Amino acid sequence: MKLTVTQIAGKIGGTVKGDGSVAITGVAALSDACDSDIAFLSNPRYAAMVATTRAGAVIVGLDWEGACSVPAIRVKDVDKAAAVVVAWFAPAPIQPAAGIHPTAVIADRSGLGRDVSIGPYCVLEPGARVDDRSVIYAGCYIGHDSVVGKDCRFYPHVSIRERTRIGDRAIIHSGAVLGSDGYGFIPEQKDGKLVISKIPQTGHVEIGDDVEIGANVTIDRARFGRTKIGNSVKIDNLVHIAHNVTVGDCTGIIAQSGISGSVSVGSRVILYGQAGVAGHLSIGDGAVVGAQAGVTKDVPAGAYVTGYPAMPHDKAAKVHAHLMRIPQLKEKIAELEKRVAEMVIAKKED
Repeated sequence: MKLTVTQIAGKIGGTVKGDGSVAITGVAALSDACDSDIAFLSNPRYAAMVATTRAGAVIVGLDWEGACSVPAIRVKDVDKAAAVVVAWFAPAPIQPAAGIHPTAVIADRSGLGRDVSIGPYCVLEPGARVDDRSVIYAGCYIGHDSVVGKDCRFYPHVSIRERTRIGDRAIIHSGAVLGSDGYGFIPEQKDGKLVISKIPQTGHVEIGDDVEIGANVTIDRARFGRTKIGNSVKIDNLVHIAHNVTVGDCTGIIAQSGISGSVSVGSRVILYGQAGVAGHLSIGDGAVVGAQAGVTKDVPAGAYVTGYPAMPHDKAAKVHAHLMRIPQLKEKIAELEKRVAEMVIAKKED
C-alpha cells in the first residue's frame, strides 16, 4: 500500500503540518524509520527523536509543540491513530485453510463446527467441541468435555484441560494452560510421618467472549464451582490466576502478575506488571494496582494502590520519599549524637 501524508491524515481525522504529498509505504519506530515510513510519538520520553528522525512523516498529539524536520499529522489520540495506520501497512494476517490435519487425533465423541482448522498433532478428547471458524494450531490439547466457541484462535501448544468453557473470539497464545489443578494440599501426621495430601480440584474454568490470553499464562480450575474470566478481559504473558478467582469484564492483567485463590477482581480493573494479590480478597470496579504492588487487603472501587503492602498511591509515594531520606537522617542523627557526647564531656570538665 502507498498513501500520501494528506491521505493518511484524512483517514484518521488529523491535520497536516508540512508537505502532505510525501508518499508512505510502511510504519516504523522513530529511531528506525526511513523516508517512506510513518512513525508515531505516543510516549513523551521519545520526544527528542522527532527532531532527528528520518521518517517520511510523524503522527503527534494536538498539543505537540516541539521541533520536527518532517511532515507531522496532528491527531487527538496518537495510540488510536497508530492502531489504525499499522493495520493498513501490516502484512495480511495468516489464515489457515479449514480442515483437519491428518496427524491430528480427534476422538469419536468430539464435535467440530463449520470451517474449523485443526493443525498437526492436535488432540481433541471425547466430548470436546470446537465451534465454527475456530483455528487450533499445531500441538494443542483440548480435554474431555471442553467447549471452544466460534472464531477462536489457539496458537501452538495451548493446553485446555477437561470441562473448560471458552467463549467466542478468544485468542490464546502459545504455552497457555487453562484448567490445571490449583494449589490445594493438607499437611497431616500419619504413622509419625508428615504426609502432604492432595485436595481434589473438581471445578472448571469458564472464559467469556473476546478474551485474549498471553503466552505461558496459567488459569487454575476451581476447587469446586468455577474460575471465571469475564468478557473482553486481556491477560498478558506469564500471568497466574489461581482456583476460584473471578475477573470482571474489560479488566487488564499485565505480565507476571499473580492472583491467589478465591480473589474477586471487578470490571475495568488494571493490574500492572508483577502485581501480587493475596487470597480471598476483593478488588473493586475500576481500581488500579501498580507495578509490583503487594495487595494484602481489599481494594475499594476506583482506588489506585501501589507499594508493599499496597496502599493509596499518594501515601505510598510519601512513604517511599521518607525511605529515600533514611541515609541523610542516619548521618544527621550520628552528628547529633556526636554533639551531645561533646556537650556531656564539656559539662563534666566544668
